[in-house]
Amino acid sequence: MKDVIIFPGFLKGEVKVPPSKSLCHRAIIAASLAQGQSVINNVALSEDILATIEGVQALGAEVVFQQNKLMINGYRLAAQRNCVINCNESGSTLRFLMPLGLLTKNIISYSGKGNLSSRPLTPYLEIFKEQGILYSDDKLPMRVSGELKSGVFKIMGNISSQFITGLMFALPLLGGDSTILISGQLESKGYIDLTLDVLNSFGISILNNDYQSFSIKGRQEYKPKNYTVEGDYSQAAFWLAAGVLGSDISCLGLKQASNQGDKALLNILKSSGAILEVCDTYLKALPAELQTFEVDVSQYPDLAPILTVIAALSKGTSRITGAGRLRIKECDRLKAITKELNKLGAKIYEESDRLTVIGTSYLTGGDVDSWGDHRIAMALAIAATRCIEPVTLHNSDAVKKSYPNFFEDYNKLGGNLHEWNLG
Repeated sequence: MKDVIIFPGFLKGEVKVPPSKSLCHRAIIAASLAQGQSVINNVALSEDILATIEGVQALGAEVVFQQNKLMINGYRLAAQRNCVINCNESGSTLRFLMPLGLLTKNIISYSGKGNLSSRPLTPYLEIFKEQGILYSDDKLPMRVSGELKSGVFKIMGNISSQFITGLMFALPLLGGDSTILISGQLESKGYIDLTLDVLNSFGISILNNDYQSFSIKGRQEYKPKNYTVEGDYSQAAFWLAAGVLGSDISCLGLKQASNQGDKALLNILKSSGAILEVCDTYLKALPAELQTFEVDVSQYPDLAPILTVIAALSKGTSRITGAGRLRIKECDRLKAITKELNKLGAKIYEESDRLTVIGTSYLTGGDVDSWGDHRIAMALAIAATRCIEPVTLHNSDAVKKSYPNFFEDYNKLGGNLHEWNLG
């Protein structure tokens, strides 16, 4: 457990944005399903990515990390009997690999820690019941045994898209054709786009029927590939927010023609009065006094914590809606960001699936906690740049989940902070 005191002050300089965690998960799994060697370039070993690497190794892949790249020799799902996959706190690892485990015809045990055991698995449990797949419990730790069969899979659109992605990895390898039917409006479409892009890169074809259903031919084969992971817009969002709030930060390594859903932040900022410098080599948000905004984050929920920080330091009253699923992330993010920013002098009112934020020019400072959530920790660190007094952030090492070098980069940008370990 680590705490950090952050002294107020704007940041300045260049920062290389970490590789997209979402794309990295997907590329590692696709490469592991291809016969032959693939190379995944621009990889950062966050805790979540390590969980996925260890997961595909447990299922039989050979993975070597060297100089920010992964060399992966694919497999034919040759898991050992009584294989154990430790997902740590990574919901992506759990939900992406669980359908693949059902192709091994062996018993697979899944474990994890933190809030992962309380995050729902309902769509998979319903499939297990329909197909006669055995499972030991409805939450982690869980043992699963059985064989996934092709067919029609009905998934609610307002649950995590990770379940859809997990099925998309496995269904092309089955002997028959399958269809995924979406009930209601599909949320987080951007993540499905990323899945389809990666699958296509590795030789898998899935027909997208306007996000209402997905048609998947069986007996497809993954092809090995050299793949480079682009920079992560969800991580760049923190530095872009800092720029709007007064800092001078150039974000390097972002792909302009990206399908990442969190790239939506750029349009949100521009529509609220921000000025962006978009160049071939960098992206920068200039300091601006933003106007009020109302944003439905159902398609890009990971932006909600940093959008709340921006709203707290903008003119007037802003609203963040469509945020109900944030309550079942690494923590209850709606409650966490409301409680902690209010400790710093913000005025945020929490409802079941939305936040109302009354903006102010500066926050006061004080003691806050990350709730063990990486995005809450980073959002609070950015809020500290516009505080009058220092901010003491408890459990700051939560950033290891997705961005282990966040505070190192913060320091390189001129941040004035002091860290200490509490054991």
